[in-house]
Amino acid sequence: MSDSRDRVRRLEASLKRCILGKPDVVRLAVAGLLARGHVLIEDAPGVGKTTLAAALARSIGGRFQRIQFTSDMLPSDILGVSVWQPDRGEFVFKQGPLFANIVLADEINRTTPKTQSSLLEAMNEAQVSIDHATYPLPRPFMVLATQNPREYEGTYSLPESQLDRFLLRIRIGYPEAADEKAILRGVAAPPESVEPVLTAADILRLQEETERVRVDESVLDYLMALVAATRSSPLLGLGVSPRGSRALLRAAQAAALADNRDYVVPDDVKQLAVPVLAHRVVPRAGALDGDGAIRAIAQEIAIPR
Repeated sequence: MSDSRDRVRRLEASLKRCILGKPDVVRLAVAGLLARGHVLIEDAPGVGKTTLAAALARSIGGRFQRIQFTSDMLPSDILGVSVWQPDRGEFVFKQGPLFANIVLADEINRTTPKTQSSLLEAMNEAQVSIDHATYPLPRPFMVLATQNPREYEGTYSLPESQLDRFLLRIRIGYPEAADEKAILRGVAAPPESVEPVLTAADILRLQEETERVRVDESVLDYLMALVAATRSSPLLGLGVSPRGSRALLRAAQAAALADNRDYVVPDDVKQLAVPVLAHRVVPRAGALDGDGAIRAIAQEIAIPR
C-alpha cells in the first residue's frame, strides 16, 4: 500500500503545481481516474478546467485531446471516419480526437443530443463502434467534460442517461485571494511544463488495486441505505440508479486507496455522496437542488460504528 500511496501523492503533487489552493478538486479528479471513471466539471469559464485536464494527462505521460463542442459538430468529428484509400482499394479508419488517454470535452452541452450520445459507448465500455467494426480506446481512458450552468443560450441539457455515465461532478470554484495573487505572480506551473511522474502502466496497476480495496458489510449496508433513501425521498422525483450505487462504491474505494488504506470507511461514502450522486437525481419542483437534497438525505442516514 505504501508504494501505491507514494504514486498517488506524486500525481496529486504534480496537479497541485498547476491548480493552486484546490486540494479537494485535485483529490476528486485523481479518484475519478483511479476508479476508471469520468468527470463532469460544472463551473464558470476561466477557473482552470482545461488546465486540470492537461496537467493530468501530462502527469501520467498520456495523450491529451481537447474537443471544443459546437452546435454543428457531428459524431464523426469525435469518433473518426472511414476514408477510401484508392491505392489500397479499401476503406481505412481514421481515428478521431476521442482516441486519447485524457479527453477534455469542452462545453459538452453546446452540441446536439445526437453528438452527445456518440460518447456513451466510449464512456461505458472504452470502445467505439463504427461501420460494423469495434475499436478499443487507449488505456487508461478518461473523459473530463465541462459545462457552464449559468449559460443556457444555445445549449442542450445533458439527458439523465448521459449524466449517469459520469462518475463524479465537481466544481472548481474561484480561488481564494492569496491563491489568485499567486496565480497572477506566475507561481502556478503551466500544464506544458509538467513532466510525467507516473506512466500509463502505473495508472492501470493503481486501478486494479482500487478494485481490490475491501468493503465491509456494514459499510456496504450504509451505502445501500443512502441510495435507497434517494428513491423514497419527498425531495426527489428520480432517485439513484444501480449504476449510481456502483459508482459510489468505486469512488469510495479510490478515496480509500488515496488515503493509504486497503479498506473503505463510512466517511469515504458520506464525503463522496454529493459529487457522485447529486447529478444523477431529479429534484421535485420547489425542493432543494440535487446537491442540497443529497446532503440532507446523507445527514439522516445513521453512520455505522
